[in-house]
Amino acid sequence: MRKVVFEGNTLETIRQLPDNTRHRSGYEIDRVQKDKEPENWKPFSTIGQGAREIRIQVDRQYRIIYIAKFEDKVHVLHVFEKKTKKTRKSDIEIAKNRLKAVIRRYR
Repeated sequence: MRKVVFEGNTLETIRQLPDNTRHRSGYEIDRVQKDKEPENWKPFSTIGQGAREIRIQVDRQYRIIYIAKFEDKVHVLHVFEKKTKKTRKSDIEIAKNRLKAVIRRYR
């Protein structure tokens, strides 16, 4: 099973989600830890090669951006509520910057 590394404030963000969304987030991250695909995801190459977006739709839409290509770890880069059809540039930048920090640690 892969270890999960929560980058920045992602763990605190998940803890503040509504109960049903938080439970769903844990379920999806657990699947990734076990080398299974999340039930609803898509690649997010805008952030970087190997980045993926877990899509959670409970009462509202939430997204978890992660990467699982480094060693035996899943790095959760960003967690946010999606309020529009297009992902906000600020959310993309947060995930990109956190991915850059992860890459620097592996060099």
